[in-house]
This record gives sequence, structure tokens and C-alpha cells, in this order.
Amino acid sequence: MANSLTPIPNAALPERFANPLQQIRGALAQPAVRRSLPMALLIGLIGAAALAWATLSTPTQKTLFSGLPDSDKAAVTSSLTQAGIKSRIDEGTGALTVAEEDYSKARMLLAGQGLPKAAPGGYAILDQLPMGVSRAVEGERLRQARETELARSIGDIDAVAEARVHLAMPEASVFLRDNAAPSASVMVKLQGGRSLSDAQVQSIVNLVASSVPGMKPESVTVVDQLGALLSKPGAGGEGAGGNQRLDAQRRVEDKMRTQLVQLLTPLIGAGNFTAEVQADVDLDETQATSEKVNPGVLRAETGNWTGNQKDGAPAAAGGIPGALSNTPPPASTLSPGGTPTPPAAAPVPGGPAPDANKQSDQFQRAYDLGKEVSVTRAAPGGLKRLSVAVLLRDPDKGPKRSQMEIAQVTDLVKSAVGYSQQRQDSVTVISRKFADAADATTTAKWYDNAWLPVVARNVTAVVIALLVLVLGVRPLAAALMKKRDDAPRSGPAFGQP
Repeated sequence: MANSLTPIPNAALPERFANPLQQIRGALAQPAVRRSLPMALLIGLIGAAALAWATLSTPTQKTLFSGLPDSDKAAVTSSLTQAGIKSRIDEGTGALTVAEEDYSKARMLLAGQGLPKAAPGGYAILDQLPMGVSRAVEGERLRQARETELARSIGDIDAVAEARVHLAMPEASVFLRDNAAPSASVMVKLQGGRSLSDAQVQSIVNLVASSVPGMKPESVTVVDQLGALLSKPGAGGEGAGGNQRLDAQRRVEDKMRTQLVQLLTPLIGAGNFTAEVQADVDLDETQATSEKVNPGVLRAETGNWTGNQKDGAPAAAGGIPGALSNTPPPASTLSPGGTPTPPAAAPVPGGPAPDANKQSDQFQRAYDLGKEVSVTRAAPGGLKRLSVAVLLRDPDKGPKRSQMEIAQVTDLVKSAVGYSQQRQDSVTVISRKFADAADATTTAKWYDNAWLPVVARNVTAVVIALLVLVLGVRPLAAALMKKRDDAPRSGPAFGQP
């Protein structure tokens, strides 16, 4: 007899595994489940409304700090709790978050308390070096320590909120003939409405250049949070000269504007006038050199005078030129009286004897020529032309300003700014009504207020909860109650089989 496998029909399978959907329908059709179903739906709808309320009523979170150590987290959380600001710590990233509307308040509060205390930085990083680190890691840590210390020093400037420093320091090698010079980049985040002057930027450049051996100020670049280049390369060049010219003109205009304000404020009152000055400053530097030669002046004189004259009359020239006239006179003899006898004149052939009275004049004179050099240098800063405009405010009540009063103010303005007709200066003074300050001031719109998003979230959550209750829970509860009331009526009558 052969054995054969007989397939089991599907009907023999347990019914609970045959059709799960039918089993679910059957479970829902049970009287106990049907009686508890409205309550379960009601609880579910209330839970959904509560979830929607919790989701929409929770304010938007904003990251306050990230990457803080546990000690700083505890100190910051405690400070925020005491101030009534709710904070949360993200379990995944460890970031500390607060509500968006409390972000600025929390930052100001913590900044006033000096929190958070930054993690060990600067040269304290070197204390955390483990044993056996490589030379490259040690060099990077040292560079990081220098960058942190420089950033802290720059951050102490009043107008700087934060600063970051990046140093590019090539490794020196004995195998390279020309080593690359180090350079640095400084990123500064300025306070709101503040700016750095040229002197402050130059001080930052010198600070960084002096802190790194071999670094020159030309190798330091300073930028702000908007990406604007603050350090101007080639200081003292053409660009610097243009800036100096603008600064000189601005200083002259500010000085004159200040003089006008000090003059007109006691007379007209603060806020009742406005003045503008346009100065055309001569910023050209000229230099002239002149040379003048004076007449000769006798510096030294030498002379030689020989001969004899009688009665001041010049001796007459005599004799015949020749050999006999050039012979020296004979020696003189002494007479018995002791008076020297003049030598006898030598005879001159063909002419008279030579005259004993003879003179000679020999001089050497040296003259100096007088020389005068004059150098005239005109410094920049002179005014070429000046234009001044003053606007006076008419009184709100009463008559307008008279022409005599405006003329008096014009004369005062001319005297204050140094009016010159030769320069063709211009001074204009007029009187008009000013625009209303309330109209000129732009007020914040009602939809820009900070409380509006909070109110909108709360109102939206309330409306959703009411819609769930009215459109979902109430019709369902009414339908179930009606079905329960109709169930006894549709059933068999009492006493009938």
C-alpha cells in the first residue's frame, strides 16, 4: 500500500489566521468593544489636540551655545533659571538652546556675568599635551596657542566684539636658500554701530607683526565681519595721500560746523536750525627757491710802495731805455758829517741822467661775491573757497522771521566762518518750516512686534483644539449616542422568541 500525501484544505486552517481583517471586524463588533469605542476615540482626539497644542505652543528654540564643557553648562543653566529663562540641552548634540524671543536677553545676561567661561585656551593648551606627541602636533598646538592669545588681545579693544587670528608660519629649513616669510590674517567682528579708525587698524597690524618673529606689517591682513578690507596696503602711497586730503577737508568742515552750532544755539535754540559747510581746501604743497648775487665785497688787500717824492709831485720820467738805465746805482759814501751821500747817477749815453726820485706801486686785492638763497614753502591747508548754508526754523506760532533778523544771522555766520570776498565765498541763510518729527520718525509696524508670533502660535493651537472637539469629537459622540438609543428599538420585542 502506497503512502500518499493528502493536502489539507484551507478550510481546515484556524480561522484566526485565515482572515485577520475579518477578525478585527469581529473584535470591533463585540458589544464591550463597541461600548468602549466612543470613549477611546474621544481620548485619542483629546490626545491629538493636546499634542497639537504642545507642538504649536512651544516657542521656536535657538542655539545659545554649543560645545560647552559640563561645568559651563551647569553655570549657564543655573544663571538662566534664576533669571526666569527656560533653557534646554539637546541630548544628541549637547547644544544649549533657549526660546527665540529670549535669545538676546540670555546673551546679555550671561555676558554681564562673564559666562560661559571659555574652555582652556591660549598657552593653557600646551599643558594638555600628552606624553610622546610628535613634533608636528606640538608645533600646531603652539601655533593654535599663539592665535588664541592674539585673538584675546585684539578682542579687548572697545569696538571689537570677537576676533579670530590665522597664522601662516612656514617651517624653516636649512636646505632652503630663501625661506618664505610668515603672514597673518585677522577677522574682527565689530560691535553694532561701531567702526575701527585707521590708527586702531594699524595698531592691530603692529600687534600681530610684533608677536611673530620675522613677520612684517605688510604681511598682516585685517577684515571685518562684512568682508571689508580694513588694512590698507602701501601706507603712505597715493591711496594714503588721497585719504589724508579727505581727512584734512573733513576736519576743516567739522571745525566750522562746530563753530556755527556754538554760535547759533544760544540765539535760536537747539533743534531750530541746521548748518552745512562745504570747504574747498587747497591741499597742494608748493616750494619756491630764489638765489640773489650781491656786489663784490673786498675781502683782503696787500700793497708794496717804494720810491721817494718831493712836495707831492710825481717825478718826471727821464733817460733812454737801454742797458745803462737798468744798471744799479753806485754805492753811497759817508761824508764827514755822518750824513749818507746819495749815489751819483750813472750817466746815460745819448740822454739825460736818471732821476733819483722814483716810485713803484704793487697791490693784490681779493674780492668776495655775496650770494643769498631764499626757500619759500607753502604748506597745504589753505582755503580756496567756502560755501555755507544755514536753514532756520520758522516759529510754529507767531509771525515769520523778518529779513532784518535773517540779515543779522547772515552777518554772524560770515564772521564765524571767516568770510572773504576775494575768495568768492558764499553764505546762504533762509528760514522755513521744518517737517514734523512724528512724521519723519518711522515707527515700527504692528506686525513687527515680538509678541505677535507668540500670540499667533497660541491662538492657532486653541483654534485647532476647538476644531477637533467641535468637528470630530462632538459629531462622533452624537452619532454613537444616537446609535445606542436606536439599538433597543430595532431589536425583538420583549417576550417574543
